Amino acid sequence: MVERVGFVGFGEAAFHIAKGLREAGVKRTVAYDIHMHTPGLGDKIQARAQETQTALVEFSAALTAAADVIISAVTADQAADAAEQTAPYLTSRHIYADLNSVSPHTKQTVGETISRTGARFVEIAVMGPIPPQLHKTPMLIGGPAAPQFQEMFAPYGMRMDVVSTDQIGRAAAVKMFRSVIYKGLEALIFECVLGASKYGAEPRVFASLAESFPGIDWKKLADYMVGRVVVHGERRAREMEEVARTLEELGIEPIMAEATARRMDWAADLGLCGAFAGEFPKTYQEVLDAIVNASIKA
Repeated sequence: MVERVGFVGFGEAAFHIAKGLREAGVKRTVAYDIHMHTPGLGDKIQARAQETQTALVEFSAALTAAADVIISAVTADQAADAAEQTAPYLTSRHIYADLNSVSPHTKQTVGETISRTGARFVEIAVMGPIPPQLHKTPMLIGGPAAPQFQEMFAPYGMRMDVVSTDQIGRAAAVKMFRSVIYKGLEALIFECVLGASKYGAEPRVFASLAESFPGIDWKKLADYMVGRVVVHGERRAREMEEVARTLEELGIEPIMAEATARRMDWAADLGLCGAFAGEFPKTYQEVLDAIVNASIKA
């Protein structure tokens, strides 16, 4: 078991994991976030810290002094920089776990940075939305210290499968290439209802799809997936750019990944999060109505 857990970055993912861990019995959580004094965003970080009884510290050195396990939960483009910033203060007693949605190559780069300090590195691939399952969201982990990490957090109910102990990047690869399908399907369904709704054709489209793919409630799936694109489109676009870079590194042209990123960015540029007060829309029709209302106001 582990009693002191630190977070680099205290955004949505870290907040919900910290909340779950505290409820499960972890005695102390601490976080360092470069935006904790940023107007607006800093207020949200402070409120989340207070809710989870997470101590906010001003420097990376204070974070590593206060925690034995460090979990990096920043944006994908900051994962390597976060490791570089934290590395000077790590020692052999630390485990540094990276759960950011980055490419296998980036995981390897972060792992090398951490390993040079004597600390142990674990890669984490989060395999589902963190709310509502919080810290119990299924995760894949990898690295020589992965079995130890799994053993430390199992008493708190974390669900982790070790996919590799000899190779960093395999867990990330599973998540990356799953995203080609999962986030690609989100983009496809969004584009489908955008067009079909102009003719009131969605019910017939869903019925036809159900004949070809029995067992799937396509209306329900559309309601769920379109809402997620609207709320998390920008983050998903960045994740798909990571997928595209991963494919390019393998000599594969990322035609579908790049197209998905474009649709996600298009959705993010609509700026509809405010229309739903940060909550998920209940149906895709609510999203279509919000798009129409936004166009009228513009």
